[in-house]
Amino acid sequence: MTDIDIATDILARDRNGEPVDPAEPGYAVIGAIINETKRLCVELNTGGYHEADEIHAMFERIVGHPVDSSFRLNPPFYTDFGRNIEVGRDVFVNWGCTLMDRGGIAIGDGSFLGPNVQLITINHMRDPMRRAVTVSKPIHIGEHVWIGAGAIVLQDVTIGDGAIVGAGAVVTHDVPAGAIVAGVPAKVIGHV
Repeated sequence: MTDIDIATDILARDRNGEPVDPAEPGYAVIGAIINETKRLCVELNTGGYHEADEIHAMFERIVGHPVDSSFRLNPPFYTDFGRNIEVGRDVFVNWGCTLMDRGGIAIGDGSFLGPNVQLITINHMRDPMRRAVTVSKPIHIGEHVWIGAGAIVLQDVTIGDGAIVGAGAVVTHDVPAGAIVAGVPAKVIGHV
């Protein structure tokens, strides 16, 4: 297997929810992307005031692909990987959000993330002797979803179109379209 094959394999395995050990061959590819993403986030977050077009360009560098011009972001912004973030049209990400995206994060058109929202797609093994091994699973956020301030959405969760996640909620399971959820863990408390 060539170095390119090893790099492609580990990135695909990581994105597909297979366990990845930082000690295995090829992990350096993930480590290099993480280091570059950290550098870009520091540049975005500590480089002084940035106009909207500068923020947009910096976000595109972080995610590594074009993003619709309607996307809006208020820094600071944090991500561990960046390359597995997809945002639709008219998406708004407010101050202090953290998107841990190695498992993939898709945010549908017209969705809003309130201040300090965390979307976490990565987890560690329960076995203390294998704790460094990670498993990544995606988060899918539908269209016109509103996630309130300080909410946390964990891996392998889909939030349906039009749903509302209350401030401070911890979402551990799928949220139906049009549902309003709140609490720890989040439970349906109403409908839009």
